[in-house]
Amino acid sequence: MTDAAVRIDGNALRLPGGVAVRFMRTLRLPETGTHALPPGLGEFPVRRVADFPDTVPAEWRARGGVMLPVYLREAMWLNFAGTARPAALQVGVGKVCAVSGEPWSDRLAQQPQNYLALPRQPWLDGINSGKGTVRQFVAVPLGLGATVEGQVTGEEVWGGVQLQTFPLTEEALAEYHRQERRRRERRHRMPAAGAFGMPPQMAAPAPGAAPMRRKSARTAGTAMGLGVGGSMHQEVYQDDRPLRDWAETPTGRVFVHLVTPPEWRRITGEAPPPSPVDRAAYTRAGLPWFDYFDEDAEDVAPTDALAAVKPVGDWLGDDLEPWQQPTPGQVIPLKDAPGKPVEDGDW
Repeated sequence: MTDAAVRIDGNALRLPGGVAVRFMRTLRLPETGTHALPPGLGEFPVRRVADFPDTVPAEWRARGGVMLPVYLREAMWLNFAGTARPAALQVGVGKVCAVSGEPWSDRLAQQPQNYLALPRQPWLDGINSGKGTVRQFVAVPLGLGATVEGQVTGEEVWGGVQLQTFPLTEEALAEYHRQERRRRERRHRMPAAGAFGMPPQMAAPAPGAAPMRRKSARTAGTAMGLGVGGSMHQEVYQDDRPLRDWAETPTGRVFVHLVTPPEWRRITGEAPPPSPVDRAAYTRAGLPWFDYFDEDAEDVAPTDALAAVKPVGDWLGDDLEPWQQPTPGQVIPLKDAPGKPVEDGDW
């Protein structure tokens, strides 16, 4: 299957089944400690490989897909806001599953789970590497062994990011629509948001709206893949649907090539985005970090392969970018509030 069924909408990728994926620039976390979710700092520009047949490498033309520019050691996250209906999305980093650590597959699996259940999973910031945590996606050159691909497979052949979608079966989709109708009917019988003391402006965003979240290979030196950086609090949610609810074969896939800023300019003739924001300056300015909690969801346990992946600093040297810990008031909770502990007394 080619990327013919995949479209670029602005800088969003629209995959079959109503899946929307945006690649977000963000602050790179320190490689020690576990941190709150960093902010989104704008979208990476995305272009079709087929639009630049005379300047992209021959192997890119063969693979098709899209490309985006990324700086050495720049961090990114994947935003799934705008996904229209339930879908299973596989995310590969150098054709290693970012959820299970298993080799890239054209089939879904749940033992271990090798996909994300959308739209429950609002975003993905890195590989599933710990209980309730992920390690941040960070761009590094191929050839050093620093990528997830290199550490898990022992070789660096593919680089980039791979995406693949699976829709619900016709029967499961029909049942989903029936449940949605029942939910709409129940909502019509309930008081409007704000009636129980919750300010109307705190109501959930409309479906499809961007969440208020945080607000390769050509020649050596230009081929880019994804390694990992710091750890952050984020769960990769278990799918609560049986595997039989999903189609057996994917309906769309796309290869996302990562290109250095000089190569981006050479290939496209466009100026790359400015270099990443200084994270200490961001925090000193009092700007927000985030924490996301879904009380109804279960975390996918990490696999040994991904838990063992080392940060890019082990290959590239110490992280010299300054770090300033955000204050508690700068970390904004999203979705469900964890709630305060219940106090006990004398019985």
